[in-house]
Amino acid sequence: MPYPLSILDFASIEEGGTASESFRDSLALAQHAENLGYRRIWYAEHHNMPTIASSATSVLISYIGANTSSIRLGAGGIMLPNHAPLTIAEQFGTLESLYPGRIDLGLGRAPGSDQKTMRALRRDPMSADSFPRDVQELQGYLTGNSLIPGIDAIPGKGTNVPLYILGSSLFGARLAAALGLPYSFASHFAPQALQDAVALYRREFQPSAQLAEPYVIAGVNVLAADTTEEAEAIFAQSQRRRVTQLLGKDRTYTDEEADLVLESPAGQHIKMMGHYSGVGTTAQVRDYLDWFGEHAQADELIVATHAPLEQRLRSFTLLADIMQPAEA
Repeated sequence: MPYPLSILDFASIEEGGTASESFRDSLALAQHAENLGYRRIWYAEHHNMPTIASSATSVLISYIGANTSSIRLGAGGIMLPNHAPLTIAEQFGTLESLYPGRIDLGLGRAPGSDQKTMRALRRDPMSADSFPRDVQELQGYLTGNSLIPGIDAIPGKGTNVPLYILGSSLFGARLAAALGLPYSFASHFAPQALQDAVALYRREFQPSAQLAEPYVIAGVNVLAADTTEEAEAIFAQSQRRRVTQLLGKDRTYTDEEADLVLESPAGQHIKMMGHYSGVGTTAQVRDYLDWFGEHAQADELIVATHAPLEQRLRSFTLLADIMQPAEA
């Protein structure tokens, strides 16, 4: 398979579990991935979601960094309108100072939450409009070329933490192209605009100090197991869990109830989120990823696997057999 593979870890809190257990699982996955040669592992900023523990993204990255030695770590992503650019520059400048050459910073403009949570974050509803300017301000702090005279990020100044624009629409593609930054498309849950966005990004890309040629990372769901039947059963369970995660509010659906929801109009949206999913044996997943990488015109694939820890570890072990080796 010609595509390097990376991992998107949701720091999932299992039913009946705790955030502490989630963090231990994330560390076990990162150490396993590092031993297998995966390129990078990213964590996403989410808020007020009872099944996701990565809200304090930079803190989690530091915990993983202290207990690994080589795998790249980063945010996939930080929702920049929730934060002052200077604060994020200081946080990721600190991470880069602690774990040199291992830190990535993916940036998105969504709230990572619902409207009520957005207000609790003290976010201005119009803050997404300043996202392009905020990215440039942040980049200035990290490169030592602050756009605000007399203001530097310490730590952060001159660390040159690489930036990635995350998105699921043409807006992010156009911004990444204009700024000459790598573009990561969230096709693992928002597949609709994948090909149009990547084509626009490649067509409009302008070289920059960070990047000479366009670079696309595409998200894809993967569940590999020893048999097709096992993989499909685990994947079906992950779909049921997503029903509770997205629609359950304060309730948990039984498997039978979740299956009924998945056949409803609301459930069709959940199914659509998993449109790009490679499920099966190692050979079946390899064939799917070969197809998907070409379909997405990707340079790298970032894999999301929704399953309990042992099944995730097994899936990534099987996937490693078809992986292009990570760069040193």
